[in-house]
Amino acid sequence: MSAPNKPTAELLAFISKLAKFLDSVRGTDKALMLIQYISKVLAWRLNVRAAAVEDGLSSPLASRLLNLAGPIGDFRILLRYYGLLPLIRWIILSELNPASSPKLQTLTRLQNLCNLFYYPLEHLYWLSAHKVLHFSDAVTSNLSKWSCRFWGGYVVLYYVQLFEEYQLLSDREKQLASSSSTDSKTDKEERIAIKNEKYSLLVNSVINTAYFPMTIHFSLQNSPIPDSLISVCGLAASVLQITTAWQAMK
Repeated sequence: MSAPNKPTAELLAFISKLAKFLDSVRGTDKALMLIQYISKVLAWRLNVRAAAVEDGLSSPLASRLLNLAGPIGDFRILLRYYGLLPLIRWIILSELNPASSPKLQTLTRLQNLCNLFYYPLEHLYWLSAHKVLHFSDAVTSNLSKWSCRFWGGYVVLYYVQLFEEYQLLSDREKQLASSSSTDSKTDKEERIAIKNEKYSLLVNSVINTAYFPMTIHFSLQNSPIPDSLISVCGLAASVLQITTAWQAMK
């Protein structure tokens, strides 16, 4: 068999990488999230254009896009049923291998606590929404809202974690600046590592900022945040997460 030419080899490498990405639950979730929020953003823009032509008019294509986004969002909740066991595993590992500072370790424990409430409450909501469990509409609604409030708690704690990690990176940078061997290979590698970690903190801060209004929106009975902004935030978070995950793959 002859070796494939360069374009074919690159195509095969891309397909292999994409298959590997989608083979993970997390990769599938983020790909579906991208489709879900692209559909919602397009539906919003189509409805705005239709309303500009005639007041109260909606786009038939927008309705079809929302019909696609709805089941995708529902399936993504079902997909998160996988999350509880990895969470328990992570809790055990985070206790066996503590964080680099007592403050970070406390933040990790509080985040784990939030997730221990978030996942089961969301699971119960999904089961009730699909009539597997027979809770009242009020209880079902509260299950959804409280799960998102614990998600919001996690997001707020993650801001604190990111700030603490930035402080630790700044301390490393100061120590490096005061080092006498500033031109050594080890110091140069450390500078590159710090630069990469700072970039990662920046990206994670932007992703967290995209998620923050979503946690507020889904936690309230009558949210002041418009659906259009939530769709844009969801799209931004999905694009950034897919990009970082794709770049991290070998």
